[in-house]
Amino acid sequence: MPMQAIPVPRRSGATCPSGYTAQGGLCVPLANAKPAVPRNGTCPSGWTAQGDYCVATRSNPKIVIPRSGGSCPSGYTVQGNYFVEA
Repeated sequence: MPMQAIPVPRRSGATCPSGYTAQGGLCVPLANAKPAVPRNGTCPSGWTAQGDYCVATRSNPKIVIPRSGGSCPSGYTVQGNYFVEA
């Protein structure tokens, strides 16, 4: 199942990525927004940096999970500071 655009935490003082609007502590996707995740170093393949976020370069990317320690979940590979759907 491809990753969908969902609200992402808004970092203090950060601007939301393209296609998102700020609502309190969140960046909320507008219609046709591409998925975004908080940026933690270099964005994984298929994603591009937009300020404090990595934004998918296509509408239905592989699932990306920022790493927070621990081992890689089954069905994922490691790309920098992210787990990426294999």
